[in-house]
Amino acid sequence: MLSRTADHLYWMARYTERAENLARLLDVSYQMSLVPQSVASRNENWRAILALNSLETAFAETYREVNVENVLRFMVSDPANPSSIFSCLRAARENAHAVRGTMTAEMWESVNATWIELRQQNFEHILARGVSEFFDWVKLRSAVTRGVTFGTMLKDDALHFIRLGGLLERGDNTARILDMQYHILRQNDDEGASDFYRWGALLRSLSAFQVYRKVYRDAITPGRVADLLILREDLPRSLHACADGIVRMLQLIANNASAETARKAGVLHARLHFARIEDVLASGLHEYLTDFMDRIFELGDGISRDFLIPG
Repeated sequence: MLSRTADHLYWMARYTERAENLARLLDVSYQMSLVPQSVASRNENWRAILALNSLETAFAETYREVNVENVLRFMVSDPANPSSIFSCLRAARENAHAVRGTMTAEMWESVNATWIELRQQNFEHILARGVSEFFDWVKLRSAVTRGVTFGTMLKDDALHFIRLGGLLERGDNTARILDMQYHILRQNDDEGASDFYRWGALLRSLSAFQVYRKVYRDAITPGRVADLLILREDLPRSLHACADGIVRMLQLIANNASAETARKAGVLHARLHFARIEDVLASGLHEYLTDFMDRIFELGDGISRDFLIPG
């Protein structure tokens, strides 16, 4: 496959997954903002989202105050923010358009329809409709595109690059959501009803609430949440599952230059496969997640160098 084609498919998948995961992050933050708390505490949670995405400076250039509405506007529909949901879905559509001949007609129609419908919604419309409903729409459109992709594409290199891009982005975002929310929740841990609501919202944001109840059949605890989202290989959004998929995709697209990147992916997978949650928590969850995100970033660089367009 031509590196330029692979590059467009890979980034189409990453931007689509990024939009979905941003919707998940914003949704859980919005749900948690409804829990009784001080205005300062509520706004600090939104400030954490900007810090998580290294967007404090960019936000301050346009908005004077960090609050729910301003951060939502900036992260949802601001075209000047390259990390907004609007910008991510626009970039996904642009990458798809560049290689639409490589995709099935159904796949292109799904990506294009998502963009067309998004353009018809300004921020005021989203507020009136309900921000949670909008986030559900983003997640639904991502799921539709993913289903059409897996249901209509040949299992060749094109599909493998799409899956690889999605898995890298998913793993990185799961780690980011868990790192931020775990820190906030531990600070606000009151072991009461609001605490249960917060942990439940975190699990729901990653489509893991019902899975948690099925696996553990007990009250929600921080350690079990971390265990589920990091080490459970059978949970699609866990770090372990993402690392396993990355290893398999790199095996399928291997070339003469990719051995070192494949080795690093294998090391990352082994660290998750043989880890125990007790050791992870004892050594520091933030440090463990930061190391994971650094390794994902390094893998992304390696994939770009080995397969895609340099620079």
